[in-house]
Amino acid sequence: MKKWVFCLLVLLVLSYAFVKFKASDLSIIPLHKITLTEENSPTPTDRGFTIKVTQEQVYQGDLLLVNQDHPVPDQGPAEEAVSLAQHRELLQGFSVLDNTVRLSERLAGKLAEMVAAAGEDGVNHFLITSGYRDEQRQDELYRQMGAEYAMPAGYSEHNLGLSLDIGSSQAEMNVAPEGQWLKENAWRYGFVLRYPENKTAVTGIQYEPWHFRYVGLPHSAIMQKNDMVLEEYLDYLKDKQAVKVEVNGQTYQVFYFPVTDDGTIRVPAEGSYEISGNNRDGVVVTVHEE
Repeated sequence: MKKWVFCLLVLLVLSYAFVKFKASDLSIIPLHKITLTEENSPTPTDRGFTIKVTQEQVYQGDLLLVNQDHPVPDQGPAEEAVSLAQHRELLQGFSVLDNTVRLSERLAGKLAEMVAAAGEDGVNHFLITSGYRDEQRQDELYRQMGAEYAMPAGYSEHNLGLSLDIGSSQAEMNVAPEGQWLKENAWRYGFVLRYPENKTAVTGIQYEPWHFRYVGLPHSAIMQKNDMVLEEYLDYLKDKQAVKVEVNGQTYQVFYFPVTDDGTIRVPAEGSYEISGNNRDGVVVTVHEE
């Protein structure tokens, strides 16, 4: 899914084709160092709770794997994506190419939080060139650009609604300060560089320094520490079954459970939790110990 041709066109129209707003009234998360410790096998205890799960939940959540082997689930994006140019209240510290750039309000908020932190470091020329695409738009791109530069409809992360292409209005992302800052810090805010240069054999996609995917904490921290892409991370969780981590003083336990039918699973931990399918064979339950 190479998009460098498209990104070059972006730079040609910057002088008149984007809308820009500055961050205002946005809470800034300080960029203090985040410590991460990890235990691969949490100690079993009698603590825990049960969750009823359905097969449908395998295909819902922030950790869904979408690639050439795993298409976007039939239910499509769980959250409605809106044109950011037409919802200017969502534009906080970044620019958009045009009114075709769409994100969910939740993802736009996560992005605003991240670029506000970058702004505190003097990095503030972020340009969003693409977000959610429906299958019709993806099919148009695929027909226009071909298989070398785009994924077919239904097999692109952009159809999932959790990915976006982030550029810079100053330079190409592989050399821009914005690209370097995101490469080092995006994980702190739940985002990962989806197609790194050293993982093309795993992802099947060439290096895309502009393509970022939201997976949430602590998953982005674990992936960053272990130099994993999403394919590797989901395999890692399936192999380990349970991982305990501490991120910035907060303790999380992450569990993988296979799901073959509707039923009940017991989670051997206590705290608030989130659940996500992997779009393959099970669910990931993330417990934030409180």
